Amino acid sequence: MLFKLLADAVAVFHLLFVAFAVAGGLLALRWRWVPWLHAPALAWAATVEFTGWICPLTPLENRLRAAGGADGYAGGFVDHYLLPLLYPASLTREVQLVLGAGLLAINAVAYFLVWRRSRRPR
Repeated sequence: MLFKLLADAVAVFHLLFVAFAVAGGLLALRWRWVPWLHAPALAWAATVEFTGWICPLTPLENRLRAAGGADGYAGGFVDHYLLPLLYPASLTREVQLVLGAGLLAINAVAYFLVWRRSRRPR
């Protein structure tokens, strides 16, 4: 039970990290300190997508699930609804490259808006 809860917590954190990497640039429009956290997260997420690496959270989660005696992702809210967002069945190398490009494009627009706002006279 404990290992399943820990695995679920890792999966939720993983999803939140992905969401932050994708949309964190928009948070910089509100809070000026966000880029200090978001830029490294964005760099890591883009590197993982463009190189095809596996995020260390994935094997950690799988080890926790195995330690808890789980066969896979059957059952539960986290397993049913959140995990397919992190691990889509149709994920190919080409899809990863498109996701990486989209990640950079979304944040390029966000940081352009942040830069433009910072240059505006008050």
